[in-house]
Amino acid sequence: MSRIGKNPIVIPAGVTVEVKDGIITVKGKNGQLTQEFSDVTVTVEGDQVQVDRSSDHKDHRAKHGLYRSLINNMILGVTEGFTKSLELVGVGYRASNQGQKLDLALGYSHNIVLEVAPEVVLETISEKGKNPIVKLTSIDKQLLGQVAAKIRGFRKPEPYKGKGVKFVGEVLRRKAGKSA
Repeated sequence: MSRIGKNPIVIPAGVTVEVKDGIITVKGKNGQLTQEFSDVTVTVEGDQVQVDRSSDHKDHRAKHGLYRSLINNMILGVTEGFTKSLELVGVGYRASNQGQKLDLALGYSHNIVLEVAPEVVLETISEKGKNPIVKLTSIDKQLLGQVAAKIRGFRKPEPYKGKGVKFVGEVLRRKAGKSA
């Protein structure tokens, strides 16, 4: 058995979970999320959700823990939400936003303008003497991670000076420079 998949998911108060025709819908105070599933059976019993697989086939075993984690993330998203913060390290690196448009100055000859999905709340923090921070908040963990990875991909941190876009709290492997 999958150690993750066999654990039941506790449904907190104020959250409703519905399973119908291979689609699970989770509603909470922050919004509503839906997810399709296959090769597993999802049952709602009282205040718990249980994910079971029909056989020990390789695909079924793989999806058992996957769908349990996805459903758990959906429940956490509609109750608390998720946040990711990115830090821009480098001289002249700036970030600003107007609504859902993120404007990044990352040392290229032109600024990068990114239209962020409406499900993700965008906030930029620029304090004098500190690196600019882009704060992303959403109820959908997958979408949030995808947007954060896209922003980080514009200028990944380099190993010598550590310049680039990195997650707040991320530890970078640094290399020594040339020795004379």
